[in-house]
Amino acid sequence: MEQFYQILLILFFFGLAIQLFFVFFFFLRLIKHKTLNREFHEAVSIIICARNEAENLKEFLPLVLQQSYFNYEVVVVNDQSKDNTEYVLKSLEKEYSHLNIVKIEKHVKHGTGKKFALTLGIKAAKNEYLLLTDADCVPSSEKWLKKMVHSFDDKKKIILGYGAYKKGKGLLNLMIRFDAFNISLQYFSYALAGMPYMGVGRNLAYKKSIFFSNKGFASHIHLASGDDDLFVQEVATKENIAIEFDADSHTISNTKESWKEWIFQKRRHSTTSKHYMFRFKFFILLWPFSLFLFWISFFFLLFIKENVFILLLLFAFRFILFFIVYFLIMKKLKLLDLLMWFPVLEIIHIFIQGFFVLLNIFNKPTTWR
Repeated sequence: MEQFYQILLILFFFGLAIQLFFVFFFFLRLIKHKTLNREFHEAVSIIICARNEAENLKEFLPLVLQQSYFNYEVVVVNDQSKDNTEYVLKSLEKEYSHLNIVKIEKHVKHGTGKKFALTLGIKAAKNEYLLLTDADCVPSSEKWLKKMVHSFDDKKKIILGYGAYKKGKGLLNLMIRFDAFNISLQYFSYALAGMPYMGVGRNLAYKKSIFFSNKGFASHIHLASGDDDLFVQEVATKENIAIEFDADSHTISNTKESWKEWIFQKRRHSTTSKHYMFRFKFFILLWPFSLFLFWISFFFLLFIKENVFILLLLFAFRFILFFIVYFLIMKKLKLLDLLMWFPVLEIIHIFIQGFFVLLNIFNKPTTWR
């Protein structure tokens, strides 16, 4: 029993030490980060790929077309839609002269995912500066475009934005939003530490020239996903990347309506992670691993009931530290409603992540169509 207790103590301190490293080496960068409030005076092309998105386009596309910016176009790629997408786009085209429609005919064969459609949209774009989003996303404000591109300069060629989810009721909504927060916490802070490894395709900006100099998605064109994370890993450096998380720069999506849909989405996104560089895999896995070690060892140590006062003191220190860190970051991202739930959401999130891993190991998907 004594040996088991010693092992638990080691695991507890090891997990806590890793988390302190993440807080002080990565997350503090995000807390301290301030975006330069400067003007950008170049024309921009917004790229949206749409397949059977008629209702979303009808509701959300006008808000993209009504951005407060002096010179931009919106390129929408109709990717072989079978619903009323074409009708909706033609109707909007009559009202908005800066809407540029690209249609992929039904007889054209291409792989799964949106890389082919996205490539066509980028080729059709008139401007060097590109801003990508999805048909089911709505800008958080009319300043979205202005905020997302104002960090571009001679050095900064890629801008990582935040893809938020609409606040709703229930545990699933909380989990999806907390998951998005955790993902952004890592890719934002890693980028600031000179380790950019991903962005989210629903809010990502880069220069057209960097896309073609990389030969687009050629190295992973056979994969259904990877148009944001794998592409960013290929082209981003600590010098050419910037982040933008001002509340006006977000895009907002509706959350999935069932756990089954969300699990399917998460598993699909996770398929590209095996293609990540080793150092990214290491840090991405190290963070949830440290949380798992901390919580498992903590509960077992409580059950053993030895040195409980010191254990609770360390737990309180960790709780207060994370409360402050999460408060400062969630405040910037307008996610403070998640703060009161964070210890519970953190525990649930750890085990859900483990569940996704086990599912992909023992029930490997063969297709995402």
